[in-house]
Amino acid sequence: MAIKKSKRKVKKHVDFGVAHIHSTWNNTIINITDENGNALAWASAGVVGYKGSKKSTPFAAQQAAVKVAETVQAMGMTKVRVETKGSGPGRDTAIKTIKGLGIEVVSILNKTPNPHNGCRAPKNRR
Repeated sequence: MAIKKSKRKVKKHVDFGVAHIHSTWNNTIINITDENGNALAWASAGVVGYKGSKKSTPFAAQQAAVKVAETVQAMGMTKVRVETKGSGPGRDTAIKTIKGLGIEVVSILNKTPNPHNGCRAPKNRR
């Protein structure tokens, strides 16, 4: 009978990372990666437990940021570069929360896509 050897999960230690905050009008998704782009932790307003229109609130984004920041601080992260995408209500709140939890924000970069007259806009709402 063969004995199964299982690998122990090695705890990662990362000093510096990138926080990607994708903020839409319906939800806020926060993903923290290392410098190579490998995901370390992520959360969204829906994962934290909010449903429907409550997901789009700044408070829900704050709760998601707290969840991600605590996970990443356990890995030893102290500095983060923030890249935001979109212009939802939870964007600024998520950045402030990450700062407030003791992670130093080195820079903030806005990567919101901007069309140079690409796709045709949807028809007007009546």
